[in-house]
Amino acid sequence: MGDLGKRILSGAIGLILLIIVIFIGGIPLNIAIICLSLISLFELFRAINKIGFKPIYIVAYIATLLIYLRVSYADLTMNFIITLFIVLLLSLTVLLKNKNLIDVSLTLLGILYIPFLLSFLVYLDGTKFIWIIFSIAFGTDTFAYLIGSKIGKHKLCPTISPKKSVEGAIGGVIGSIIVTSIYCYIQGIGPWWSVLILSIIGSIASQLGDLTASRIKRYTGIKDFGKIMPGHGGMLDRFDSIIFASPVVYYYVAYFLM
Repeated sequence: MGDLGKRILSGAIGLILLIIVIFIGGIPLNIAIICLSLISLFELFRAINKIGFKPIYIVAYIATLLIYLRVSYADLTMNFIITLFIVLLLSLTVLLKNKNLIDVSLTLLGILYIPFLLSFLVYLDGTKFIWIIFSIAFGTDTFAYLIGSKIGKHKLCPTISPKKSVEGAIGGVIGSIIVTSIYCYIQGIGPWWSVLILSIIGSIASQLGDLTASRIKRYTGIKDFGKIMPGHGGMLDRFDSIIFASPVVYYYVAYFLM
């Protein structure tokens, strides 16, 4: 099987599993997002290791479990978790001679970047709004690729991702509007102008998430974060846009659509 075939097959399997897990929701969704967060953290820290820094894996993994445990225990607030790990990580620079401010800062950044931002998916569990995150990401990625590959001429961020174009980015926004508007119309989510704004903001966030991951890869000198999904790279390669889109959709829905 060629590379394109592997890419299509792994993408199709991943999409089916994603749909099943989101449809079921509850504990399976929580477990899936925990696994996604842990694998993505490992991929991120492995890339950072390549440039000489040493984030603290075990601390980040424990923080991840606590972030998702709070879904079941309301008294375990995010303020408590973040405060706990800020104090713990800074204390490690005193208690461990081989840990410095850069290492603990990168560890905290990893916690906030991946498990914290992805946790907003769980907050929308069981609602029709959770699918908006994926309609935005899917519409953006698909149309950005199709339009960018056909008419893309002006480079968007040549030093970060040379293949991305301004035309593709605009196409991604259009794709997000189309796919999300169709979904929201079917589900009776509105008003239309509010959905339009969400589609645009969500698409921009999605593309920034993609470019952020690309910037990290460029900085650490790697092509992909991993090989867990043939033809797609690692988990972080596949879900980088979802990471940024999730909190944007959550807060927009909470303030303007609910």
